[in-house]
Amino acid sequence: MYISENNRIGISVDCSIFSLQEKKLHVLLSKRKVLKDQFEWSLPGDFLKREENLRVAAKRILEEMGGIKDVYTEQVKTFGDIDRYPIERVVTVSYYALINPEEYQQLSYHSSVEETKWFPVRELPALTLDHKKILETSVNTLKKRIRVEPIGIKLLPKKFTLTQLQHLYEGILELPLDVRNFRKKILKLDFLEKLDEKEENVAHRRANYYSFDENKYNDLLKNGFYFDV
Repeated sequence: MYISENNRIGISVDCSIFSLQEKKLHVLLSKRKVLKDQFEWSLPGDFLKREENLRVAAKRILEEMGGIKDVYTEQVKTFGDIDRYPIERVVTVSYYALINPEEYQQLSYHSSVEETKWFPVRELPALTLDHKKILETSVNTLKKRIRVEPIGIKLLPKKFTLTQLQHLYEGILELPLDVRNFRKKILKLDFLEKLDEKEENVAHRRANYYSFDENKYNDLLKNGFYFDV
C-alpha cells in the first residue's frame, strides 16, 4: 500500500521516571530544546527508531539517562491529539519507570539536554507540550497499580523498615495511613521476609529490616490481590 508524505505520522516514546525522596514521589525531568532554540522542561523521550518496538525504545531512553537498566516499566497510554506537537503530527506512547535514586546518583542525557533534575510531582515547573497531562496520567496509573501489585518495593533499598514502606505508600497515594492498620494489612499479604537485622545509630527504638520475597510476590501476581489501605 502506498503512503504519501502528507500522511506520515511521527511516533515518540516519553517516560515518567519516578523515585521516592523525602517521603514524596518525585519525577525526573529534562530541560531540553523542544521547539526552535528554546529549552523547556519535559519528560525524557525520543522518537521511535524504525528498528525498535515500543518497549525497546523505552529501554533505550532509560539507558541514555545515565544507564538506568533492569527497572520496573509499564506502558501507560497513547496520546494522539492532532495539535499536540505544533511542527508536525506526532503520536506519543507513554511509559513510567520506578527507580531507587540511591542506585543512580549520576544521571545524564545526550547533548540536546541542558539539565536534568528531580522534582516532587506536586511541585513542578512549567512543562512543554502536553507533558503535564502525560505525567498526571502516569501518576494516576501508578496509584491504581500499587493497590494490586507491590511494585512500590522497586523504589526502596533491598532492605527496608515497615516505616519506610508506609512512607512509600503514603508518598504515592498522597494520603496519611494509620500505622497499626497499615502494618497489619501489609504483613497479611505475606510477601515480606523479616531479617535478623535492625536499624543502627538511630535515636528511636531500632526497627527490624525486611526484604522482598520474590517467590511469594510472584504467587501474589498469579493469584491476584487488592491492597485496601
